[in-house]
Amino acid sequence: MAMIRTVAARAVARLIAGFARLVTGVVGDWRGCPPALNQRVYFANHSSHGDFVLIWTVLSVRARRQTRPVAAADYWNVPGLRRFIGAHVFNALLIDRKAGGGSAIAAMADALTQGDSLIIFPEGTRNTGTTPLLPLRPGIHHLARAWPAVEFVPVWIDNIARVMPKGELLPVPLLCSVIFGEPIALAPDETREEFLRRASQALLQLKPGEEPS
Repeated sequence: MAMIRTVAARAVARLIAGFARLVTGVVGDWRGCPPALNQRVYFANHSSHGDFVLIWTVLSVRARRQTRPVAAADYWNVPGLRRFIGAHVFNALLIDRKAGGGSAIAAMADALTQGDSLIIFPEGTRNTGTTPLLPLRPGIHHLARAWPAVEFVPVWIDNIARVMPKGELLPVPLLCSVIFGEPIALAPDETREEFLRRASQALLQLKPGEEPS
């Protein structure tokens, strides 16, 4: 049974990656770091349910298998195909949003301790407004402080909000890009506020056509 599930999960993974490329033409722009199997936390802007799928799609097959998207349990942990995809295709780290931030940090800490890489969205919620980036929540600072050897890679996802508009069931074909920046690390004596500001700047520097203020 486990063998059948694994084969099915890999087949579905190929289908999802192929569909994402077909609809979005997504490409990975490794601007600040090369693709690698190093343990990483990819932290990205968040404007659509499809965000982590694009990051996952442009990773190598080997990197996908060790990289866990952090996602909402109430969306993915439901009976049927969605649960299978979340658990066995994406190997998502499912977070109970009602349990509070401490529970989410503990789950991410557990995954990092086991050697997994993560895809996180430190804005904490989808940004559907006109501001390019919402204030980052402090969880990323906690992780960077506790795991200094892990690479924290900023990632800017461009155009996905227009591909998957809020409330729409089907994607709109449009070119997307996933831009990877230079990894950042918590500096000695750097405060939480300073680190969060620098992490925000690292993201905004990757946004096409816009420089951070």
